[in-house]
Amino acid sequence: MPRPGLRCPGCGSSNIIDDDLHCQTQLVCVDCGAVVSEGSLVNDVVGGADVSYSQTTAVARKPCPNLLYGVQRVRAICRTLRVNHEIETLSQTNFTQAYQHEHFINVSLQRKEVLAGCCVLVSCRLLNWPITMGTISCLLDADPMVVGAIYKEMVQTLNITAPTINITDVMEAHSQEYKISPLHAPEELAADPKQLNKRAVALVELAADTWIVTGRQPVPIMMSAIYLSWQSLKPTKQRLKLTLEKFCKIAKVNKHKVALKRVTEMKEVLCKLGKELPWIREDVTPENVVKHVEDILQHRFALLRRALRTHEETRLEEGRTSCEDSVNEKSAPSEIPNSSSVERCEVRSDMSEQPGDGDDNPCTAPEPLGGTQGNQEPNWGKRALFAPPCVVHPKKRRAPHPESKEVTGDEEICDIEIDSYIRTPREVRDFARMQEMLSEKETNANVSH
Repeated sequence: MPRPGLRCPGCGSSNIIDDDLHCQTQLVCVDCGAVVSEGSLVNDVVGGADVSYSQTTAVARKPCPNLLYGVQRVRAICRTLRVNHEIETLSQTNFTQAYQHEHFINVSLQRKEVLAGCCVLVSCRLLNWPITMGTISCLLDADPMVVGAIYKEMVQTLNITAPTINITDVMEAHSQEYKISPLHAPEELAADPKQLNKRAVALVELAADTWIVTGRQPVPIMMSAIYLSWQSLKPTKQRLKLTLEKFCKIAKVNKHKVALKRVTEMKEVLCKLGKELPWIREDVTPENVVKHVEDILQHRFALLRRALRTHEETRLEEGRTSCEDSVNEKSAPSEIPNSSSVERCEVRSDMSEQPGDGDDNPCTAPEPLGGTQGNQEPNWGKRALFAPPCVVHPKKRRAPHPESKEVTGDEEICDIEIDSYIRTPREVRDFARMQEMLSEKETNANVSH
């Protein structure tokens, strides 16, 4: 609308209208056709109020390319693990929420890829599909420490309460990674997945009862259990000769460095229980214990009780023998054994069978070397049949270093320390001369007085 009182500068007419035929609105005089004033594209509002670009394109806005790649990565991990559609949908939702959060929006692409695996891991645990963090680390080819740190940060950021899982719950999912079924391996090396998983779970339960699982990573323990189960299901010469490394190549899995140590520990436990089987006449060794795994697992609870009882009786007998030897050594000069001391020792050894008196009995098994020195506690793991790894192999504690005193050079040195500083023959001669000179001065001073 033209302003009131506006006139044409050419003819003086007040008949002025808005001409909006072009992209720019103009005021034109109807009588003479002159342009009274031109509009401005910068100042004039066209099409309503000012609207930001993000608001005008909100409907047709495309997601971030990295977000799309992350969602595709989540789908690929879910299909590799063969999870159901519900877990896949929940994993995508968790990844979208975590990706758009301020804690993960400006991180590197490597951390975002690990974030995708962590979202799959927490979704599987929430929907009771147990997998290990080591499996996710293997799929992503990432450091388990980095995966654990991002997983913890993501759970805290999204306020998710993820349930903890037991190692026996993940055996079924972990055993599916080993391609040793009749479809993937030849007949002499193949094994039924159900039987393999059942025996591996029994071995892991035995390892838990004998403290092998305590404080250990789950993947090496499961790998060693599956390896021993595979050998024990058909203990042929061909299988017994195959090492853990060759077994992993056949099963198409990556070997863990510490899995061989877990195999050794499990064989030691199986040997201790196999010696209690009454129908076995040969010596049970780590080389032939695999043949008796089925019998050991079938009667493992009875064998555990029997092995513990045998170990206690052996310790008690050693304690009696050591006590009698000490009494005989004391009574050797008189050539007449002190019968009262022997009887007293036997009475104490009988009393040690009662609960609560084993630690105070002097006739029990002797302490291992270096057991009690100073204020250190004895390493009871060396005496027990089964004990936690941290007790059997404790870490060596560094001795506290004495506080270093400042040396000024004015400290007094005694004669004993002076001798320790002398090294060369010349220094010895000079020191002897100095001693003679000092002695002569002292004698001269005494004579003068």
